[in-house]
Amino acid sequence: MLSGKQTRYLRGLGHELNPVVRIGQAGVSAAVLSKTAEELQAHELIKVKLGDGCLEEPLAVGKLLAEGCGAELVQKIGKTLILYRRRKEEPTIELPR
Repeated sequence: MLSGKQTRYLRGLGHELNPVVRIGQAGVSAAVLSKTAEELQAHELIKVKLGDGCLEEPLAVGKLLAEGCGAELVQKIGKTLILYRRRKEEPTIELPR
């Protein structure tokens, strides 16, 4: 679990990111979970964009992705999500305590 201070810090870092995962009509599929896990391993902090065709609620999608990838849902604004998962080896983001 992230503290409030850590969440604010990650939201600030996530503001400048471009979406690396896009979710369309198919919703959260095995391929989307796999892609999300790969991007989290590569970047630790990622932005996910839900397309207009996605019929699922953004918060439900965020929780499902976070649970499926072992990540934390940092923020949801409209149809944009920010997810964080600390890399086990050589983490690049140092969270405040």
